[in-house]
Amino acid sequence: MTVQTERPPSGPAEGPPDVRKPGGAGPGRTTPRAASRAGALAPYLLLLPACAATVLLLGWPLLKDVLLSFQNLNMAQLIQHVTEWNGFDNYREVLTGEDFWRVTLRSILFTAVNVALVMVLGGLIGLLLARLGKRMRLTLLIGLVLAWAMPVVAATTVYQWLFAQRFGVVNWVLDRLGWHSMADYSWTSSQMSTFFVVTVLIVWQSIPFVAINLYAATTTIPGELYEAAALDGASAWRSFTTVTMPFLRPFLYATTFLEIIWVFKAFVQVFTINGGGPDRLTEILPVYAYVEGVGNQHYGMGAAIAVLTILILLGLTAYYLRIVLKQEEDEA
Repeated sequence: MTVQTERPPSGPAEGPPDVRKPGGAGPGRTTPRAASRAGALAPYLLLLPACAATVLLLGWPLLKDVLLSFQNLNMAQLIQHVTEWNGFDNYREVLTGEDFWRVTLRSILFTAVNVALVMVLGGLIGLLLARLGKRMRLTLLIGLVLAWAMPVVAATTVYQWLFAQRFGVVNWVLDRLGWHSMADYSWTSSQMSTFFVVTVLIVWQSIPFVAINLYAATTTIPGELYEAAALDGASAWRSFTTVTMPFLRPFLYATTFLEIIWVFKAFVQVFTINGGGPDRLTEILPVYAYVEGVGNQHYGMGAAIAVLTILILLGLTAYYLRIVLKQEEDEA
């Protein structure tokens, strides 16, 4: 005997009626509008700590420097805690003097020479890294990283020893090679020789960044493009100009931009080598601002020079970016 049980109806199970309004949200649920608002705010919340640190560490000192540039502040006012506002007198005195414009021109030429040498030599070493075998590449990379990681003051001290007048290694090597007049040569006694030492130091310190950056860029180039160029009969130079350079160009633009900023504000190297001497002939704008502000105790004057230095650097970088954007538009 077979017992049949009645199957429940196939329709939806009965339960309490849904009292929610259409489009409404139940407890614990987020509306689409609130979710989109939270998603839009998320990037700004993530950037908030970095922005706060930037304002605290850079914005506040910059504001204090701008305020100081409108004051007549020397050691007497500093001791007496007296604030004496003098408006644009500091800027007027700086801009009407010949020293500021002479130092500005010297700084621009100094930056141009150093950046050109760094980009050329660093680019060649970066391309060499791409051609070397694994062992030689690793050895060269270790040397570049060690040079790059050395503190600026330590590297400057080493170069002072290398180019010392009496017991320097450079003078000893030149004397051994037959240049006996260089045995006791003072590399910091003239403007050009001092700039030569500073340039060698800055180029030596900056090459690792450019070389490693460009080597990393070469690893992103697909090998199929070189194979296609070889099948088309392209020479090595043609392959470099049509395949390698288009990939490296954005990296070259960005690296040059950073090098302009770093070389233009190379205070430590210039000041540590010879304090901007001899006779203040090797001062660049950051050193000039320090000597006038701290050395001569014209703190308001030094602050004004520092503000003008920032404006000049912004102008140079804006001009460079304008050239880069124009070239990219022409290529497009």
